[in-house]
Amino acid sequence: MADRRIQVFYTVAKQLSFTKAAELLFMTQPAVTFQVKQFEEHLNTRLFERTHGKIALTPAGDLAMYYAEKILDLNAEMEARMAEMTGQMSGPLMIGASTTIAEYMLPRILGDFKAKFPQVQARLTVANSETIENRVNDHSLDVGLIEAPSHHPNLTTAVCCEDELFLICAPDHAFAKLTKISPRQLIEIPYISRELGSGTREVIDRYFRDNGMPPEDLNIVMELGSREAIKGAVEAGLGVAIVSGSTVIKELKLGDLVAVPLDKPLRRQLTLVYAQEKFRSKLLQSFLDFVDTCLINISDKSAK
Repeated sequence: MADRRIQVFYTVAKQLSFTKAAELLFMTQPAVTFQVKQFEEHLNTRLFERTHGKIALTPAGDLAMYYAEKILDLNAEMEARMAEMTGQMSGPLMIGASTTIAEYMLPRILGDFKAKFPQVQARLTVANSETIENRVNDHSLDVGLIEAPSHHPNLTTAVCCEDELFLICAPDHAFAKLTKISPRQLIEIPYISRELGSGTREVIDRYFRDNGMPPEDLNIVMELGSREAIKGAVEAGLGVAIVSGSTVIKELKLGDLVAVPLDKPLRRQLTLVYAQEKFRSKLLQSFLDFVDTCLINISDKSAK
């Protein structure tokens, strides 16, 4: 294993925060500070400038970060290669997923993957698509599954399946009797939206623009970061929303919500992202292949 001080320094340098680094490393802040101080003493130079409660890398810190990333990547590659020589698929796998995928698609996939490879320790981080991309880009996650196209030039992306979105409303809403609805029909109607940074929000906003309806013209009465909160608000009659059809299967069966197809249909691509320059271990490649197959199967079943 690489020197712990290098790992701690690298995490602090990436986050530019001792507090955030402590959370990611499951350490106390004093322990993180101590490790960085030891590393600075070992190198006989100051790696961070500390002013007004903020930190920044010194020129020596920039150089140390460059080599720390190389050392940590090589260490991870060595451990993966050694594990592969034993014929066992084992070790940690850091996975990130945006909320729709994490809540409605991944649980069974992770369970099946764990059953196939019991020595693998899968660790899941759930956040919006933007956050997942950033964490894959800084190598704190091995792979991400997001609900919108990636914006990072350093990330490799692969479309794994399609997901259709619908307008949802309460059963007694005027829209509940419609067989389809156009974006223009939503003008002045109370609308409940996902938060900025959400992959779903980005896809929906683009859909409105492409169909001649600027999202700024919507009567947004709420912006919520929880899909369950959105469904609850719509069920309570506080407005309408657009969500993935896979997230409301239970509510539609119970009659708590009504889903109305959009005219034109709104379909988005679910995307796998991973760092281009990061060593792709046999474990990571096996997971990528496994998820790709599973999500395609899920997409095919949803289409039926």
